[in-house]
Amino acid sequence: MPSVSAHVALTLAQHIDAVFGVMGNGNAYFLDAIEKQTDSAFTAVRHEQGAVVAADAHFRASGRIAAATSTYGAGFTNTLTALAESVQAHIPLVLVVGDEPTSGPRPWDVDQIALASGVGARTYTVGRADAAATTIIAIEHALTYRVPVVLAIPYDVAALEAGEVPVAPKPRVPAPLEAKGEFAEGMLDRIAAALRSAKRPVLLAGRGAWLAGAGEALGALAEATGALTSSSALGRGVFPDARYDLGVTGGFGAEGAMDLIRTADVAVVFGASLNQFTMRFGALFAPDTQVFQIDVAPAATHAHVGGFVRADARIAAEALVSRLVGNAGSGWRESVDVAAARAYEPGDELAADGRLDPRSAARRIAELLPEDRVVVSDGGHFIGWANMYWPVASPDRMMMIGTAFQAIGQGWPSVVGAARARPEATVVLTSGDGGGLMAIADLESAVRSAGGRGVAVIWNDAAYGAEVNLYGLKGLAREPMLIPQVDFAAFAGAVGAEGIVVRTLADLDRLRTWAQEDPITRRFLVLDLRISGDVIAPYQQEIIRVNS
Repeated sequence: MPSVSAHVALTLAQHIDAVFGVMGNGNAYFLDAIEKQTDSAFTAVRHEQGAVVAADAHFRASGRIAAATSTYGAGFTNTLTALAESVQAHIPLVLVVGDEPTSGPRPWDVDQIALASGVGARTYTVGRADAAATTIIAIEHALTYRVPVVLAIPYDVAALEAGEVPVAPKPRVPAPLEAKGEFAEGMLDRIAAALRSAKRPVLLAGRGAWLAGAGEALGALAEATGALTSSSALGRGVFPDARYDLGVTGGFGAEGAMDLIRTADVAVVFGASLNQFTMRFGALFAPDTQVFQIDVAPAATHAHVGGFVRADARIAAEALVSRLVGNAGSGWRESVDVAAARAYEPGDELAADGRLDPRSAARRIAELLPEDRVVVSDGGHFIGWANMYWPVASPDRMMMIGTAFQAIGQGWPSVVGAARARPEATVVLTSGDGGGLMAIADLESAVRSAGGRGVAVIWNDAAYGAEVNLYGLKGLAREPMLIPQVDFAAFAGAVGAEGIVVRTLADLDRLRTWAQEDPITRRFLVLDLRISGDVIAPYQQEIIRVNS
């Protein structure tokens, strides 16, 4: 007869096709059932944090919820940083873990429910009679609130026989939030009137707009109003017409593009939280810009917002389009040179210290990377280069895992989840040497998972660059901020990948020839870029200015 663990595995597998994790005492029966009794694919990682990171990246790349799994105790505590990131980034996933016996904790057990709660994740504990139902409830919670949940299997329950697995209902999720009521309808009328009379309108969209499927409606709204468009870092590519798109706002934005946005008289924001980085620490819009926000949050998320509608981005955008039928449009977007405005500094081949200029390296890599790329980013100073110089086709092709929680060391396992979600795409990791070393155990997992469809770009400046920029410039001791020069190309060779040390732009020619080879026969490629730490990314210069 099926065990409690089998009930969890079989029910989970009806809705989740990817499981990532490390096997241990607490989840051995669950993984046995996943492997022998379901069609869900299990992918092993080498550190439990990587299990949650991979499940997180899988959702960001595909929109399909995935599961992570670890044993109890030390295995579970290893997941906490990644779990906190997923909570703060609003990523639904299910973390299946072993837990202390129902008879009480053993000497090595910890209060896992309290630890999960401490980072914002709810725990559901299964029993012998309700394992399937509890699994469905956990999935519903994750999808409804867009957060990770922990599904705990007590150690003394895991192998108990539980009878036939009941037919599990499909998880219920709320319908898209409509703009209902007199106030919401009136505010939409007000926004439409402002757009109708605007001379320099701007539409800004974030990841929430992408999740709502608002791209087509936003494109129609931009055309009806003659608006220039822009996005948050997590929303790039959401607008279908790139000709009038100014790119990413905030510190990743081009100066010319940000100057144009600051001249806007009306700005409407869809599905973007307007955090301090998107808003350039309050300087994105001019004081006299009328700013409206449409979001599923309970209230406006920035003080500059003058009108707010709580609604699904797609539904609200369609409602505005219907109100603007026949509108002549402002004509503003045709009057400006958008391509020139969104151009970035090209950089020099080498910086003054003789090491690579990251700007020129980023620009050259963008020319050589396959167009089908999905970019996954670790955290650190280097995040500016890919975000500025590597355009992607849609928001699900650029993800920054770790930035919500200000964490580093989540890059390599991100490749695992993205490769499982998008096996047809080229998965490109951008990481620093600090974060790359922190998660080095899952370099092997990345190489094994992505194979010849994987590339890693390591921005290797032999330092924790963000700390050098923020605190070294203030005169604090630099020694703790430095890293001995590490050979990531040699690391690559140790796990079956190809590694190249890149000291000049000519060394990047291997990326060009690699991109032309058959993905089946070529190897995962690691580019160890020996860059200068003296070239500071514009977003970091902005942070330095604010902190000073």
